[in-house]
Amino acid sequence: MPELPEVEVVRAGLERHVTGSRITRVDVLHPRPVRRDPRGPEGFAAALAGRRIVAARRRGKYLWLPLDNGDALLGHLGMSGQLLVQPDDAVPERHLRVRMVLDGAAEDRNLHFVDQRMFGGLSVSTGGAELPAEIAHIARDPLDPEFDDDLFVARVRRRTSGVKRLLLDQGLVSGVGNIYADEALWRARLHGERPGDRLTAAQARTLLGHAREVMEEALGQGGTSFDALYVNVNGESGYFDRSLHAYGRQDEPCDRCGTPIRRIAFMNRSSYFCPRCQPVPRRRRVPTPVVAPD
Repeated sequence: MPELPEVEVVRAGLERHVTGSRITRVDVLHPRPVRRDPRGPEGFAAALAGRRIVAARRRGKYLWLPLDNGDALLGHLGMSGQLLVQPDDAVPERHLRVRMVLDGAAEDRNLHFVDQRMFGGLSVSTGGAELPAEIAHIARDPLDPEFDDDLFVARVRRRTSGVKRLLLDQGLVSGVGNIYADEALWRARLHGERPGDRLTAAQARTLLGHAREVMEEALGQGGTSFDALYVNVNGESGYFDRSLHAYGRQDEPCDRCGTPIRRIAFMNRSSYFCPRCQPVPRRRRVPTPVVAPD
């Protein structure tokens, strides 16, 4: 699944290539990607026709294109979604779901929403140009200039859940997916099952710093790509996967100590960690109840 750096790469590409262009026609080629729009496919297309795109924004892994009437085109890439800027004469992609014909875009290009598995989707958010109401509950991400580090540390240290689960909690911090959580935990030398309330403030702050670092590094390299499903708006794959220290490296030696990386199941996914650098936390001791004598 595309994570925050991949989505930010797409946002930046959209900002460069489609901002200022007018949507002249929308072709919904499959209804599922617009299933969250109450207008239905025809209403979705009608709500966009004639509107000008004024910016490209992101909150966590959600993208939205503010429109000149105060609405917004809201999108999520899901597991395999792609927003591609293509020339008029481009051969339609095999899994093209929605085509938006643009007037004023560079080199007469169009915007294609391609999604093989169709877990992603598009909708029009009424009045959502500044921030769509549908995603207002999602927390800011570590790359957001207004992210509150002190609040994050305080909230983490009040929670008893494992710290990896907290990193994936979109109400606490957005945009940190499975791959970058494992990488941040490896750098911080923390096991993902360490409860939040058993972290010191310094440990929580260090972990946040590493999450920010690993995402900034991935952003600089175009994101992480393990197959052809993720590409940016120009069809180019990311390559940060070559720099990963933990994720996907089961049985390979740890880059820090040489111990084989271990994989465990986690929330229907996988977690990768070094058992030496990131020791499994000890279980809390349960006090033995005192029984009063007869």
